[in-house]
Amino acid sequence: MAPLPGGEPRPPAVVIAPVDLAARVDEALAVQALAFGLTDDEIGVRRHIVLRHLLNPGARALGATTPDGRLVGFVYGMPNSRTHWWSTVVEPYLRRAGNDGWLDNSFVITELHVAPAHQARGIGRELITTLTDAAQEPRSILSAIDTESPARGLYRELGYLDLACQVHFPSAPRPYAVMGAPLPLRRHAP
Repeated sequence: MAPLPGGEPRPPAVVIAPVDLAARVDEALAVQALAFGLTDDEIGVRRHIVLRHLLNPGARALGATTPDGRLVGFVYGMPNSRTHWWSTVVEPYLRRAGNDGWLDNSFVITELHVAPAHQARGIGRELITTLTDAAQEPRSILSAIDTESPARGLYRELGYLDLACQVHFPSAPRPYAVMGAPLPLRRHAP
């Protein structure tokens, strides 16, 4: 294994491919718990949410797996509907900002997480661009914690712009931003 600049060992390659997220939901939530800092109670609640989301028409998931089959990242999303819980929460914030039209004819990125040991290696970028490249909708929307972070930086590089900030989800301790981008996503920073 050739070292990275700085002497660290190069991590094994990962493969980005469709994944049966329902069958691997516990592995995916373990990745999300590491990446996002979830408690066991939060994992239990999210397990049911993920499984329910996957029943929506057009829901798709990709996984990033190591050569030994370990899941180290995942993304899933679906065509957005104003009847989805997420849309009902963000719609007033988007309407106030004049952006509620983004809820129509959009592909929503529901979750995107990469295990910390595999972050900053292009895995998240490949997951989200590969998933949205297959979308029939002309644009994508997502929510992210409303703070400057590597995730928000990645989304901006891909062409996402803030549509509404300081969005408060019930039981979420921190506010979120809703972001949107035309598809296909940008491949290079401007």
